[in-house]
Amino acid sequence: MIDDVLQDLRERMSKTVEVLQDDLLSIRTGRASPALVEKLPVEYYGSLTPLIQLASIAVPEPRLLVVRPFDPSALPDIERAILRSDLGLTPMNDGKLIRLSIPRLTEERRRELVRVVARRVEEARVAIRNLRRDALKDLQEFEKEKMISEDDFFRAKDEVQALTDEYIQKIDEIGQRKEEEVMEV
Repeated sequence: MIDDVLQDLRERMSKTVEVLQDDLLSIRTGRASPALVEKLPVEYYGSLTPLIQLASIAVPEPRLLVVRPFDPSALPDIERAILRSDLGLTPMNDGKLIRLSIPRLTEERRRELVRVVARRVEEARVAIRNLRRDALKDLQEFEKEKMISEDDFFRAKDEVQALTDEYIQKIDEIGQRKEEEVMEV
């Protein structure tokens, strides 16, 4: 019973870390990465579709992305979506594909991106703490219903706190790496 709660908690915390990693991939650094645009929503035939489902994205040079739509008629829609995004990129359309030149980041923009990273890391920490709260609530219910002893409750509570500390440490390390990557000139 306690093991089930701990296993569920571990899985949900791992998922939170994965979501944070995916989220941080979309934050622009000085290098070109397909992850910058692959989840960009494009209005295609009346519905929002991720760019990765509409085009192949290549990185021929360190500061250049090439977006080649599977359907050439989607080119204007993709271009419009890139312009509307907050990426700050200007698409160059040659009729068959779109080239995205990744400009160097200014110091001010880097600091702004570090704040965005910090905010997303804090959101992940809050999510982990909420998972801890839910697990502790479940354990308290078990103790109240006499399904586990008081000693088992306190032992499990310590394990939940250890898991929480472990995953918050992972989140902090991921955030630190991303901040260093953003600030790298």
